[in-house]
Amino acid sequence: MREFSHFLAIDWSGARGERQKGIALSLTHGDGGPPVLVDPGRGWSREDVLALLREDLPEGTLVGMDLGISLPFADAGAFFPEWNESPADAQSLWALIDDICAADPHLEAGSFVSHHEASRYFRHSKEHVGDRFHLPDAPTREGRFRRAEQAQREQGVRPVSNFNLVGAAQVGKSSLTGMRMLNRLRGRVSVWPIDPLPESGPVVVEMYTSIAARGGGVGKGKTKLRTFEDLNAALAKLSSPPVRGSGPIDDHSSDALVTAAWLRKISHEPTYWSPAGLTPDVARTEGWTFGAV
Repeated sequence: MREFSHFLAIDWSGARGERQKGIALSLTHGDGGPPVLVDPGRGWSREDVLALLREDLPEGTLVGMDLGISLPFADAGAFFPEWNESPADAQSLWALIDDICAADPHLEAGSFVSHHEASRYFRHSKEHVGDRFHLPDAPTREGRFRRAEQAQREQGVRPVSNFNLVGAAQVGKSSLTGMRMLNRLRGRVSVWPIDPLPESGPVVVEMYTSIAARGGGVGKGKTKLRTFEDLNAALAKLSSPPVRGSGPIDDHSSDALVTAAWLRKISHEPTYWSPAGLTPDVARTEGWTFGAV
């Protein structure tokens, strides 16, 4: 199994505006030491993160991003059933979103979710649910899920559909803005498993911070670490030295810190790179969540 020299965890945000309080980055080294927050001194923008990933990553970096790298496909044989412009694979999906949103600033994705066809597949609010948000034979009203999200549920966490744009737990907006960025990383950074795991060079994986928190011993019903004491207890379970601090910590920072340590702890284990549900077709269209086994 490939060895990585650095581990970068990114807590992402799909909110409108240039600089986002919800973006946090944490880096840790493969040779040990505690994870550290990467602070640009002015708050992160999505363009800042894109520039870092394109230009400033050490070659041996594994990057975990808290967003969905694709949309559901396997359940209907298409991202957007009945839309004749529905892309055939994840990379084409990224390109479509980036093209429709070309005039949106700050890698925002408002033009896509308001597009006359694409908008039909999303839940925009309690009162505004697209007429294609659910499949005709949907067993629940939660929306569509990827195979990786079904695997997450089997592990006891509760992902939300990437077609859902409502509520504190939604990741639809962050996923769409992230896909714009992934489109601009093509040819520079591999995105596993949509790209094969390369022998060298940086690699981006999708991760879900709740899975990382479980790896740090956080039990069911509690997925956020809001004090340094709780954070350091989780880091200890991940064989990481503690970070300095006491009292409250914002959950964006703690998510990034614990996930960087978790990536370092598990990245060498083959099981995480070959989950049972990851077929070639799923890899090409939906991708996967690292840690969903």
